[in-house]
Amino acid sequence: MPMSHARASASPWLTVILLCVGQMMIVLDQNIVNVALPAVQRGLGISSGNLIWVVNAYVIPFGGLLLLAGRLGDLIGRKAVFLTGIVLFSASSVLCGLAAGESVLIASRFLQGIGGAVASACILGMVATVFAGRREQAQAIAAYSFASAGGGAVGPLLGGVLTELLSWHWIFFINAPIGAALVLVGARVLPGQRGEGLGKSTDFLGALLLMAGMTLLVYTVVDAERVGWAAPRTLLLGPLALVSLIGFVVRQATAARPLLPLTFFRSRSLAAANIVQFLMIGGMFGLLFFGTLYLQRVLRYGSLRAGMAFVPIAVVIAAVSLGLSTRLITRFGRRAMLLLGLALVVGAFVMLSFARVDGVYLVDFLPAGLVMGLGFGLAAPAVMGLGMAAVTPAESGIASGLFNTTQQIGGAIGLTVLSAFVSARTNSLTAAGKTEAESLAGGYHLAFLAAAGFALAALLVGAGLLRAAPSLGMEQQSTASPERHTPVS
Repeated sequence: MPMSHARASASPWLTVILLCVGQMMIVLDQNIVNVALPAVQRGLGISSGNLIWVVNAYVIPFGGLLLLAGRLGDLIGRKAVFLTGIVLFSASSVLCGLAAGESVLIASRFLQGIGGAVASACILGMVATVFAGRREQAQAIAAYSFASAGGGAVGPLLGGVLTELLSWHWIFFINAPIGAALVLVGARVLPGQRGEGLGKSTDFLGALLLMAGMTLLVYTVVDAERVGWAAPRTLLLGPLALVSLIGFVVRQATAARPLLPLTFFRSRSLAAANIVQFLMIGGMFGLLFFGTLYLQRVLRYGSLRAGMAFVPIAVVIAAVSLGLSTRLITRFGRRAMLLLGLALVVGAFVMLSFARVDGVYLVDFLPAGLVMGLGFGLAAPAVMGLGMAAVTPAESGIASGLFNTTQQIGGAIGLTVLSAFVSARTNSLTAAGKTEAESLAGGYHLAFLAAAGFALAALLVGAGLLRAAPSLGMEQQSTASPERHTPVS
């Protein structure tokens, strides 16, 4: 029996605002941590090699559980799943803030990632069903997009303020009052939704295989840099990771109710758009992570100053993605704007690879960052539109979950690969007698060039596999057609 979508009769916009606050909190948490990483490292004595797990311990369960969490929303109701996710996210945030050791923080971040996935998987589906009219639906989804962009903009600045004025612990504690307010108000305001029932089967095995495969893959790459690629542990865990991921694919092909039906990938547009996003986000995580470390460990910025350094970039991304990109896409098409945006991202990463050891923010970082913001602001809405336009409305929930999963997994794998490059290059330069700042800068330069390679690969995939349509008007007409699995612009 299909899920019954109950409308919020009293104040539908209050419902949208509440959900968008939840989305902003989750997105903000993904960005607020980066600027506090040096303080976390000093406070808990975390090694440089393990510092990446403060990020990946959150990202891996987040990406691995989004599809399962979305399915649970179908079964038991999105409101219940959303509120459960917020409770878990908020409680584990408090545990992160109270952590007195490396292992406790990483374990708490893992729980936080689970809570974030459970809550986030349901938000877009709920926002899209608050209003029946197309105009109101478009406005609600625009508010959701603004919340995502706003979380990215506020995260580095808020992280810097809290770390500088209080301590790094407060970047996690701040989630507790927000989460409590969301649960108390959401229990009364959010529309109730009747799910299909727990009697319906779901693919828990598939979710387990995906999460196990991603965890083993990321751990193997990180650990191999320390113990060696030919070490017995690497040779054991690497194949296990691949077996788990292949098992996930086989499971999706054979399960009665798979998390991700493989028939989705018959659409070239949907498959290509997800590959492009995987590569693009894999590179963008390098800007947030290694850009912050360059400012703090090479240019010796404090947490607050480093956070403020990212504000102009985030503002450009938000302004372009919510304003300029719509007009340009309407006139030139999504594919053209995607390719232009990715070309700008490639150029920006190449510019960052020349950032000097004794650099100046206005010369060595900000210009490249603004170009990056312009490029990402153009590319992100375009690639999302290309993928979502290739599915029917009934498939939009699964497609949305797929895009979120691709984004999180791309970020985790991209950051892991870039970190391996940085570690190897930094150690090599240190052994050659370079100063600490010179060695770190050399490692970050290589990371930025590798990120440029990610973006260039995304550009080539987009140019080769995505087709253009004459105009957005024709594309909009095609959305009314029952045949949706065709490439569009």
